[in-house]
Amino acid sequence: MPRKFKPGDWVKIKGKLMGPKMQVLKYVPKKDSLLRLVDNNNYLECVWYKNGERKLKVIHQNKLIKIIETGGLFKTFFTHPKLSLT
Repeated sequence: MPRKFKPGDWVKIKGKLMGPKMQVLKYVPKKDSLLRLVDNNNYLECVWYKNGERKLKVIHQNKLIKIIETGGLFKTFFTHPKLSLT
């Protein structure tokens, strides 16, 4: 199966509206417990922050969806410029 994401992509878990926005770190090898084969192309290590604490999770790429909204760890607030006639 081809790789769907690359490091730095922003993803969310499919079907979860309130799930965390995560950043892809890398693909990681994961050993299948039944067949004892190592899968190098399907599992991603993702990172996100909650209450200032770093969280890591390994997730299968088919459970993730790429999001267009990008951004770092901090929220940016944009203000509209005030128009002045003087």
